[in-house]
Amino acid sequence: MTKSRARNSYDPHPAAARAGARVCDHPDCVAAGEHRAPKSRSSLNEYWWFCLEHARDYNRAWDYYAGMSVDEIEAEVRRDTTWQRPSWPMGKWGAQEKFLRDRVLHGFSFEFGRDADSAEAEAKAAQRRQAVRTAEEEALAVLNLTPPVDFVQIKARYRELAKQHHPDANGGDKAAEEKLKEINLAYNTLKACYAA
Repeated sequence: MTKSRARNSYDPHPAAARAGARVCDHPDCVAAGEHRAPKSRSSLNEYWWFCLEHARDYNRAWDYYAGMSVDEIEAEVRRDTTWQRPSWPMGKWGAQEKFLRDRVLHGFSFEFGRDADSAEAEAKAAQRRQAVRTAEEEALAVLNLTPPVDFVQIKARYRELAKQHHPDANGGDKAAEEKLKEINLAYNTLKACYAA
């Protein structure tokens, strides 16, 4: 014997009693089927029509990935990142894909579009580094120091070089005098940067 809901004045789903209304697709329910739910993962455009109560039950039990293995779920999620459409490298990056993949796998030491291992690339990179040196970097180079340094190290190096290149220690040599001027200029530049 099938169960059926009696239609009376206190029926919580009076919309089903209207003519032409869709009835809930849940067995033994005669309420209005106003809420749609997909029938399966493979047919997302075909729907069951449920009343609110049965739509909630159906949604609670719905598992889009039911029956799929872990690998199939992973593949599905990856396809979803491109909206289920194929993707491919474009333009300049597509032409250099192999080059970039090799560099990523074997280290990030590359310049875009050229081999960083070549001597020519290294020479050009060194020229660019030389061209954009700041006054502080130039002064450190004159004193043969490399960052990080503090003012105590700078002062000690300055004294050492000043003694070495002082004209009195070199018999009045003009080259030593010019080198001392360069060292003094570098020291004053670094003094302004580091002495606080």
